[in-house]
Amino acid sequence: MVNEDRLGLDRIYVQAKRYAPGNPVGRPDVNGFVGSLVGLGATKGVFVTTSTFSQPARDYVKHLAQRVILIDGQELADLMIEHGVGVRSYRTVEFKRLDEDFFGEE
Repeated sequence: MVNEDRLGLDRIYVQAKRYAPGNPVGRPDVNGFVGSLVGLGATKGVFVTTSTFSQPARDYVKHLAQRVILIDGQELADLMIEHGVGVRSYRTVEFKRLDEDFFGEE
């Protein structure tokens, strides 16, 4: 569980599955997560996997009363790169431009 705001007025529940790339998370797993949300009275959840989600799982979350976000392995990697989590830079490219003041008249 993660507090969405500093006061803890709204909570987001998170579930993660570490599956092999060829083993997608199916609707039964997502359905179980949604059932947990309902049992807790929660309205928001994030389901993360290192693999992918099956199409039935993706279709299922589109029509729920709860807001459930599915993050697959590719999107997880993109988010990690975007926010600098668990990654490190190995090359920095420097771009130079002409300093017009250097050539200014004195």
